[in-house]
Amino acid sequence: MTAPLSQAEIASALSRWLPPGSVLTDPEDVRPFETDGLSAYRQLPYVVALPRTEAEVQAVLRYCHEAHIPVVARGSGTGLSGGALPHKDGVLLSLSRFMRILEIDPLARVARVQPGVRNLAISEAVAPYGLYYAPDPSSQIACSIGGNVAENSGGVHCLKYGLTVHNLVKVRAVTMAGEVVELGCDALDAAGYDFMALITGSEGLLAVVTEVTVKLLPKPQTAKAILAAFDDVTRAGNAVANIIAAGIIPAGLEMMDGPATRAAEAFVHADYPLSAEAVLICESDGTPEEVADEMARMQAILQSSGAIEIRYSQDEAQRLKFWAGRKAAFPAVGRLSPDYYCIDGTIPRRSLGSVLKRIYEMGREYGLEVANVFHAGDGNLHPLILFDAAKPGEFERTEAFAGQILELCVEVGGTITGEHGVGVEKINQMCVQFTPDELSMFHAVKAAFDPEGLLNPGKAVPTLHRCAEMGRMHVHHNALSHPELPRF
Repeated sequence: MTAPLSQAEIASALSRWLPPGSVLTDPEDVRPFETDGLSAYRQLPYVVALPRTEAEVQAVLRYCHEAHIPVVARGSGTGLSGGALPHKDGVLLSLSRFMRILEIDPLARVARVQPGVRNLAISEAVAPYGLYYAPDPSSQIACSIGGNVAENSGGVHCLKYGLTVHNLVKVRAVTMAGEVVELGCDALDAAGYDFMALITGSEGLLAVVTEVTVKLLPKPQTAKAILAAFDDVTRAGNAVANIIAAGIIPAGLEMMDGPATRAAEAFVHADYPLSAEAVLICESDGTPEEVADEMARMQAILQSSGAIEIRYSQDEAQRLKFWAGRKAAFPAVGRLSPDYYCIDGTIPRRSLGSVLKRIYEMGREYGLEVANVFHAGDGNLHPLILFDAAKPGEFERTEAFAGQILELCVEVGGTITGEHGVGVEKINQMCVQFTPDELSMFHAVKAAFDPEGLLNPGKAVPTLHRCAEMGRMHVHHNALSHPELPRF
């Protein structure tokens, strides 16, 4: 087995195809790329490449393929599962310079953009045409569309308008061997297998996205929001299930528990009721008549479900204020503790209340506080575990708690992730979620695109050997522990 190429050798080779200043190796230059939004795990990149064109991406991948060098593609670095964590002997391929909106077609209601374009920038660019891009992750001011494709991102309005995969027309990408592929088509459906859906959410394991064509929607004529307060999280969870059971699909249906609500109110002053144990934000959009009817139906359901207070957005400013608190929940909770760990799992809506109660019980068992934020409409929960990394053993205890929450999600019929992805964070939980036969199929798909396993190695799909070792070691309840990765 040959020794890995040196930094100097890789940098020299890449510099033949990339402009000056586009290959970084100095520690201070590569340090900004050492982690993504899950800052608990860090790894300095070996070499960072900053291409500007698709041809340069092809050149980098072809060289790395021939030299058998691992490659990790990275967008804005806002991911929360360690999916963009660099490889210690590989190239970190940053798409941050791909920031152009290439085409807007208001008649076809599509926009063709490069992967480094920010999510929110799309809606800002098409606003003069009365259009917008529906998926809206909380990090939309910073996250890039290429990363959204890699993780199949959602957002607070995904209940009605779908995830990233439901809002794409075409994806252009480059394989590890340097081949350009275009997936999807301008028609309503493409012949053959749905490879565009396959690459969406594949976490950078199959190809590097270089261009995305997204669907645009007309802005609703009006939108209104209800803020409903509950004195019990179970009743709030049941209210969510009751709304969906009534055949109502709100534009947004979000839930925060008491600790998250109080943190958000202190941070952005969104006029949230501080005594509530849970708060629901329900939004309706469409024509004035549709909105009025849906709001009245949701009010009746919320009242019959036990809401102790209901507030309506009286104008657009108040509606945005309701949402500002929810979208700022993560940074708001960050003021409560030196550190917090955000995980995501998805559960059946009927289990919201019971799962929340069990999370609180586990928090007491581990001696850790937790605040909870939900995309309640689709059962996507975001427990925020508060801890202090400076205290010996506390991060390890937090990891164990997080692992147990994810396994609880599987136990009640849910999944280990809803939108953050698996990355390195949840890779061991894949052994709990899927059977060996299913994991073997995932590896077969990976091999069809990247036979040598050079794209984002060690992420998302565990080896069967790793799962077997977990079974022998009985470490399911400490399954987020990654001793091989530098932390903090």
